[in-house]
Amino acid sequence: MEPFERYRPIVDDFEAFLAACERPLGTAVRVNAIKATAAQAMAALEADGVAYEQADWHSRVLRLETDSPGSTWASYHGFTHGQEEVSVVPPLVLDPEPGERVWDACAAPGGKATQLAALMNDRGTVVANDNNLGRLSALRFNAERLGATSLAVTNDDARNYSLASFEFDAFDRALVDAPCSCEGTIRKNPDALDEWNLGHVRSIAGVQKGILRRAVQATRPGGTVVYSTCTFAPEENEAVVDHVLDVEDCAVVPFDLSLEHDPGLTEWNDESYDGSLSKAARIYPHQNDTGGFFVAKLEVAA
Repeated sequence: MEPFERYRPIVDDFEAFLAACERPLGTAVRVNAIKATAAQAMAALEADGVAYEQADWHSRVLRLETDSPGSTWASYHGFTHGQEEVSVVPPLVLDPEPGERVWDACAAPGGKATQLAALMNDRGTVVANDNNLGRLSALRFNAERLGATSLAVTNDDARNYSLASFEFDAFDRALVDAPCSCEGTIRKNPDALDEWNLGHVRSIAGVQKGILRRAVQATRPGGTVVYSTCTFAPEENEAVVDHVLDVEDCAVVPFDLSLEHDPGLTEWNDESYDGSLSKAARIYPHQNDTGGFFVAKLEVAA
């Protein structure tokens, strides 16, 4: 946990934060609205003898008392999808509408992309992109199992993504759940910090800036872009958004979030960030007994 010491000044109840990071993460699933209601999914779990608890902040998030959420009848038939509880947040913040064109820039293995399709009642187009061809097989499998027929899968570097092959020139909304140092996954991946170093954090921040810039550029005026990571590092979170605010015509906007969270940072060490970043959300493991996440919502200038 040594890399986390640098966050002591910004995390309230830092000892509780460390203690939560050391506890294994529970199992959660998202109810897939394309195939089932929450009541139907819960009935299927009960028939399977799988104990569960419905999350109080969202009716379609269920905490299961099993280590194998993918082996249940409900999962096999696409009623549920194993997804870390806090990772359900970014698609909810993006809040796509049926019939829209939505880009998931870093989509594999498809948890958030299929969630976007479900939020749109599987009407419209979700372009699910990933630069890792091997991971796209999992995305395709999940899309088929969950009945997400509105997905179009592409394999490209999101930083240089071209819309030339589409019959439209901009998306209505875009989700950038960026590749990151994954510090917030420590509860399910205890080795997440084994290779941690500040050089890697700074290096991947460059990739994140490129992807977020392209997402803003590819989204129509007045459209929405959500940026998220599963890490705590300000270099990968607020600093990335701050950079894009400087070079692209967009603004950070507020959003409602039922989970307990802290506001985004407006300063870190010797760096100052745009004051609007206080509208972003930092979700720490000890606040809701989840993993860690950062989420910011941007609006492209009209």
